[in-house]
Amino acid sequence: MPTKADERPKRRLGKNGDGAKRHDEIYRTISDAIIEHRLKPGARLREDALAEVFGVSRTGIRKILQRLALEQLVTLTPRRGASVTRPTAEEAKEVFAARQMVECGLMPEVARRITAADVRDLRDNIRRELEALRAGEQSVAIKLSAAFHERLARLSGNATLAEFVGRLCSRSSLILAVYGNTGHLGCESHDHDDLIGFLEERDGERAKAFMSRHLRAIEASLAITEEEEEHPDLHQIFSE
Repeated sequence: MPTKADERPKRRLGKNGDGAKRHDEIYRTISDAIIEHRLKPGARLREDALAEVFGVSRTGIRKILQRLALEQLVTLTPRRGASVTRPTAEEAKEVFAARQMVECGLMPEVARRITAADVRDLRDNIRRELEALRAGEQSVAIKLSAAFHERLARLSGNATLAEFVGRLCSRSSLILAVYGNTGHLGCESHDHDDLIGFLEERDGERAKAFMSRHLRAIEASLAITEEEEEHPDLHQIFSE
């Protein structure tokens, strides 16, 4: 017969506990809030407040924040704590260069492996993305756009690269929040539809070329520059 003491560890794995499953749920919740721009770049993430919100220990929250930091969604600063990462202009350019190399390279294999069911799933993603845009839910549309790209990468059959693409897309979401234009998604849903067409035709090389143009268009839609007046000319500013 199990004793009350035997049952205590099980209770700690519940909603208000520090079990691994609960940590995963909290990690996904915070990650989604960052990707959907409900938590803005630069926003502070206080351990005590998060612990209270989610009903777990500060130690548990600290582990979750460290996990988010490894994915570069969160920045940990000594004595200041955690905050949502604010990508620099150089980091933004590096992310899109990495996406060019990885995502474009996967397209021929995706074209070879894609099925009719995959095409239906991808087109459903596009439909929901369009609905979100029409409803003015830009943050949701950005998340769906990222999901589309990660889903494409998974169709290549290379889980390691697909996971990497997922992280790059999460970082791209932060880049859109910092450098994007309000009301502009950057990643156009009709581009996604055209890309699916090439994949459905098993034309991997055209899909690869189209993906390259598509990613360049997203990058071109951003104002990826640091503040030009980081060291302003004070004589010019105060000359009048």
